[in-house]
Amino acid sequence: MAPSRISPEPISSDVEGLTADRLSFFHENGYLLLPDYLSQQQCDNLLTKIRTMLSDFSLADHPMTKFTTGESEEHVGDAYFLESGDKVRFFFEEDAFDKSTGDLSKPKERAINKIGHNLHGMIPEFGSISHEGKIGRRNAAIARDLGYRDPRLLQSMVICKQPEIGGAVPSHQDNTFLYTDKPSAVGFWIALEDATVNNGCLSFAPGSHRRAPVKERFVRKSDNSGTTFDRVEGDKQWPRDFEHDEAEKQEEYVLGEVKAGTLVLIHGNILHKSEKNLSQKGRIIYTFHCIEGEEHYDERNWLQIPGGAAAFTKLDGSA
Repeated sequence: MAPSRISPEPISSDVEGLTADRLSFFHENGYLLLPDYLSQQQCDNLLTKIRTMLSDFSLADHPMTKFTTGESEEHVGDAYFLESGDKVRFFFEEDAFDKSTGDLSKPKERAINKIGHNLHGMIPEFGSISHEGKIGRRNAAIARDLGYRDPRLLQSMVICKQPEIGGAVPSHQDNTFLYTDKPSAVGFWIALEDATVNNGCLSFAPGSHRRAPVKERFVRKSDNSGTTFDRVEGDKQWPRDFEHDEAEKQEEYVLGEVKAGTLVLIHGNILHKSEKNLSQKGRIIYTFHCIEGEEHYDERNWLQIPGGAAAFTKLDGSA
């Protein structure tokens, strides 16, 4: 069966937080599309900043760290990646390299998979979309409506789904990568360009956040030499009343095609994915995640910053 499409309705610019209907949709389906969250001018301003960053960073002595999104046994985990939690760093597309020589086969501006992971803390243009000013207050209101008591912001990223080579992202749950006990992550995913079926838009398995448990977590190896996946056992799996272990195999996905300026809220348990971008049109987005500060975030998680979890940015509307 071909994936169906979801058609979002515009949200009024003067509404703070989530209406009861939208909150109900999120709890039922595990995702929510809010069109016109950013204006076209705000999107253009961020795109200008991103393109300047892509143009200005130097390749001289730059680690050619690839961000691997496939299902191979090799997981990104060098020091450049592991120490990026409080920095701004550039990660390459796997297919941006010539397989015979290992050299870049694309201009650097069209070779980057993502920029992360502390854009919100280091670059004002991104802080103003995450936790500062009017938009920050609105994000805080959304977090409050989602039930957060102490929302903490982490892992802010630009994802560049590059033309022709933008890698596919297999079905996954964000709680795997930002694990708390109990799981609490929600993604704030903002399209800065139109995301379509042709350039690798998101797809969701509606309601899977209530069916598919978090069975593993992405962690640092014990010797800090890289990363791996560890199984989440027994009563640490959430939700605890999931239906059966084969839920993911039976899921049907719907396409989340969105216009630039749309905010997509993504429950940490929902199964979602995107296909490879084989088109000539890129798809740049900005995203960050929230976790519940009152839940336990331990040192095994791959993303760490000086000061530990207590130092993650508060999303309380005060900045």
